[in-house]
Amino acid sequence: MKILVADDDAVSRLVMSRLMERSGYEVVTAEDGREAAEALATLGGPRLALIDWMMPELDGPGVCRQVRSRHNGSYVYITLLTSKESKEDIVVGLEAGADDYLTKPCNPEELKARLRTGMRILDLEDKLVEAREDMRFKANHDALTALWNRGAILADFERELIRVRREHSTLSLLLCDVDHFKRINDVNGHLVGDDVLQQMASRFLESVRPYDAVGRYGGEEFLILLTGCTATLAQKRAEELRDSVARRAFRTSGGDLSVTISIGALTTCDWANHLTASQLLHEADQALYRAKAEGRNRVCTSRPLP
Repeated sequence: MKILVADDDAVSRLVMSRLMERSGYEVVTAEDGREAAEALATLGGPRLALIDWMMPELDGPGVCRQVRSRHNGSYVYITLLTSKESKEDIVVGLEAGADDYLTKPCNPEELKARLRTGMRILDLEDKLVEAREDMRFKANHDALTALWNRGAILADFERELIRVRREHSTLSLLLCDVDHFKRINDVNGHLVGDDVLQQMASRFLESVRPYDAVGRYGGEEFLILLTGCTATLAQKRAEELRDSVARRAFRTSGGDLSVTISIGALTTCDWANHLTASQLLHEADQALYRAKAEGRNRVCTSRPLP
């Protein structure tokens, strides 16, 4: 792990650096407080710091305050090294944001033991961040396909609809349904059905632009949002998507399967400007229903309301 050794005295800095290197740390040094604060603000910079209290440019408590004022980046565990022994000075240092302090000259073994405590705290913080990010991902993504889940894709749709109406742009929806999916599950088993859904998700992601959105709408249905896409282009993209699914077999645990999809397409335009998100989805769903009624493996577009 990287550790910052900040001290304006060259001899003290060298002695401390060598001690840390012998203890297995990757050492970064700073000669004054400004340099120390900049090193700790660097992406991938040290997350452990030994900061001398008295330094030019910015003292130890000043470095602590500057580091703690940042609202992003990983936590930095800071130990102040000081010759000050009064309780008042110690309180000042801790209130400035220091995690620990040692009075100079410090005992090497005590210093190493306290740094191990700091590493345990950083490890705990990393685990908490990882757990938080995992929870955030699970709250917005489908567990099977890792696509946006229904709630997330619908929320994105609502936001995009507000944006395109404000900017007088267009937004196209593709509501896709895997044809005869129940038969796939009944004949081949649910694990094969899961294989199909996972590979379907991958093909959809490969076929859209980075700024488009793909979500699992429910069961074997997927919702794709194409921003800034005209009706003509949306129908072309939908046909390309349908064809890419139909012409390449799906490799599953039960063997290769030929799978097709039906798509209901809708593009926001003048006739749809007064419709809510739910009403637009209903129109796309009606187009999908027609695609399935007309034989499946096809694209049907929503028709303007009378």
